Amino acid sequence: MSETAGTAPGNEAPADLRVLQRVVMPVDRDLDVLKLYVEGDIARGAEALAAEAAAEAAAGAGPADVVGRRTVVVPVGRRVSFATYFNAFPASYWRRWTSVEEVVLRVRMRGQATVIVYRSSAKGHIQRVDSVRIDSAASREETFRLPLRPFIDGGWYWMDVQAGEGSAVLERADWCADREASGDVRQGRVSLGITTFNRPGFCVDQLIALGAAPEVLDVVDAVYVVDQGTDRVRDDAGFARAAEALGARLHVIEQANLGGSGGFSRAMDETVRAGASDYVLLLDDDVVTETEGVLRAVAFADHARTPTIVGGHMFNLFVRSQLHAYGETIGRYRWWWEEAPHTRREHDFALPPSQVQVQVPSTAANPRTRPSSGSLRKTKWLHRRVDVDYNGWWMCLIPVDVVRKVGLSMPMFIKWDDAEYCVRAGEAGFPTVSLPGMAAWHVPWQDKDDGIDWQAYFHERNRLVTALMHSPYERGGNLVKESFIISVKHALAMQYSTAELMLSAIEDVLSGPEHMHAGIAAKLPEIMAFRAAFPDAQNRVSHEEFPRVRRTRPPKRGRGFKPPRGKVNVLASAMLGTVKQLRPVDPAARGNPQLVVPHIDRHWSLLAQIDSALVSSADGTKVAWYQRDPERFRTLLKRTSLLHARLSREWPELSRRYRSAMADLASPEAWRATFEAAGPGGSEGGRE
Repeated sequence: MSETAGTAPGNEAPADLRVLQRVVMPVDRDLDVLKLYVEGDIARGAEALAAEAAAEAAAGAGPADVVGRRTVVVPVGRRVSFATYFNAFPASYWRRWTSVEEVVLRVRMRGQATVIVYRSSAKGHIQRVDSVRIDSAASREETFRLPLRPFIDGGWYWMDVQAGEGSAVLERADWCADREASGDVRQGRVSLGITTFNRPGFCVDQLIALGAAPEVLDVVDAVYVVDQGTDRVRDDAGFARAAEALGARLHVIEQANLGGSGGFSRAMDETVRAGASDYVLLLDDDVVTETEGVLRAVAFADHARTPTIVGGHMFNLFVRSQLHAYGETIGRYRWWWEEAPHTRREHDFALPPSQVQVQVPSTAANPRTRPSSGSLRKTKWLHRRVDVDYNGWWMCLIPVDVVRKVGLSMPMFIKWDDAEYCVRAGEAGFPTVSLPGMAAWHVPWQDKDDGIDWQAYFHERNRLVTALMHSPYERGGNLVKESFIISVKHALAMQYSTAELMLSAIEDVLSGPEHMHAGIAAKLPEIMAFRAAFPDAQNRVSHEEFPRVRRTRPPKRGRGFKPPRGKVNVLASAMLGTVKQLRPVDPAARGNPQLVVPHIDRHWSLLAQIDSALVSSADGTKVAWYQRDPERFRTLLKRTSLLHARLSREWPELSRRYRSAMADLASPEAWRATFEAAGPGGSEGGRE
C-alpha cells in the first residue's frame, strides 16, 4: 500500500532508505533512445520545457515532455509508462542474487495525477499492484512498499502516470531498500578502468560524460585510463576539459599495447594496489555509457549475498534502441559463445513486436534467432530472469575481493579474456549477473570482420586455451572437430591468411602456457607482418583499384548461387570445392577477378567454386582480391589435419598444464613483470 511521506526537499533518500535505482531520462534527449526510458506518445518539439508554464503551453502539442534528467511533465489527460528497460525495476534479479526482500518505490510529484504500480511474472503476465491519487500544487511524496517474494523466476515492477484535469510533473522517482531490513549495507566505492587504443576522441568524450555526472563521481575513487596507442589521449583537444571535470580522480597510464587483457589487468592491479575501492568497473573506450549504470552496479554489488560480478548490456551504437544480447552463455560441448536460453539477439525496444519470432539455423550446430522487437510490456521473454556465464568488458563491475581471489585477466591480448575470467570466477564461487538497466552503446559485431582478419589468431588460440582450462568434456567435446572444419572452410574460401593464423595459434597452444606472457607484446606486429603477403589480406578502398572483372565461362545454366542446405549437400559442396581447389588455376583468373562478391554473399561454398573474386568487408569500406592457390591449399590441408590430430592426442596433458598454470598466468606478479618488460611505448596495430 502507498504511504504519504511528506514533502521533504532535496533528491536524497531519507536516512532509513538506500536508493537502488533512480528513474532517469536520457542525457541528450535523443529520440532514438527515448523508448528505453519512457513509453507513450512523447512530444517531439525542439524546445525544452523548464517548468509548469511551459508544460501548460505544450499541453495541446503532445502527451508528455522530458524536462530534465529526473523530471517529466505529463500534460492534461495524458498517460506515460515507465515499463521500460532503464526505468522498470528488475525485481527478479534482486530477488535471486541480493539480500533485499522488499523494494520501496518513492515518487515525488505535483499537479493532478494518478500513479499506478504494476508487476509482471516470469511468463510476462501483468498485474496491477497499487495506485495513489495526487492533487496538489505543492510537491508531494508517496511511497509504495513492494515485496520481492513472488519474483523467484522472473518479473519486473514499474509505474504509470496518468494526468488528470491538470498537468502533472514527476519531479523524481526512486526504487529504494529499507536500510535496517537489508542489514544497513555500507555504501561501496568503485574505480573505473578504461582501456584505449588510438581512439582518443571517443575516450575523452566518455571522460567528459562521467565528469558531468556528479552523483556518479560521489562513489568513484579513481578513473584509470590505460592508453596503449600511438595517438595519445593526453593530446586530444578535449582532454583538458575532461581532466578539469575529473580532477585528482583521473590517472592516465601509458603503456605498450598489451590488448584489452593487458589494459584491463593494469586497471585491476592499480585498483587493488591503491586499496581504496571495493570494486573496479571496466569500460571499453569506444562506448557511450549510461552513467546511471555505475550507481546501479555498485548498489547491486553492495547488496549481493556473495561477491558478484555485475555486467551491463550492450546496445547498438548505430541503432540505439537495439539490444545486442540479453544474456550470454558458453555452449560447453562446442565451447563457443551463445545467447542465453529463451532469449533473442538484436532485440529492438522501439519497433512494434515482430510477427514471427522463430529460430533460423545457420548450421546444425549453431542455431541463430531472428531479431525481435517490442516494448518491455509486450515482450514476454524479457520478463523471465536470465542467468549468464559471463559478461563482456564493455561495461563490467568486478569486486576487489574477486580480483584478490582469482587474479587478473589471462594474458590473451583480446578475445575470450572476459568470458574466461567470469568462468574462472564462477568456478571459485563468484557468480556473474547481467543486470537490466545497466548498459552502454557499442559498435555492433555485424559490422566487423574480426573472424577473418588479424584477430583470427586470438579467436582460435584463446578459445582453445579457455577450453583447455575449463571445458568439462574429454578433449574439449566437439571443439577440435569444429576447429578443423572451420580452418578447412577458410582454405576453401581462399582466406589463406585466416587459415594460416589459425594453425599458428594451434602451434602456440601446443607449445604450452609459457608462450602467453612471453609473446603478448610482440605477437601482433608478427601477425601484421605475416598477413601482408596474402592477397586476401590486402585491402583497397575501391573495386576500381583492381583489374576489371572478367569471367571466361558463364554460370552453369544461368543459375545463381544458393548456399547448400542439409548435411549431405554441405558435404557434397565441400568435396567438390576440395577437388576444385586442387585443379590448376584458370590463367585468365590470375590477371582479372572472375566475380564480385558482396560481403553478405561471402559463403565458403560459393568462393570454393571460383578461381578469384573481389570480396568486400563487413563494414563496407574495403575490398580484397581473393586468389586461388592450389599449392597453398594442399599445404594447409595437410598441416591442419596433422595439427588437429596432435591437438586431440595431446589434449589431456595440455589441459593439465594449462590448468596448473592458471594462477601464475593471472597473478599480479606475472603481469607486473610483463608491464615492466613491455615498457611505456605504444606499438602499431589494432584491437577490438
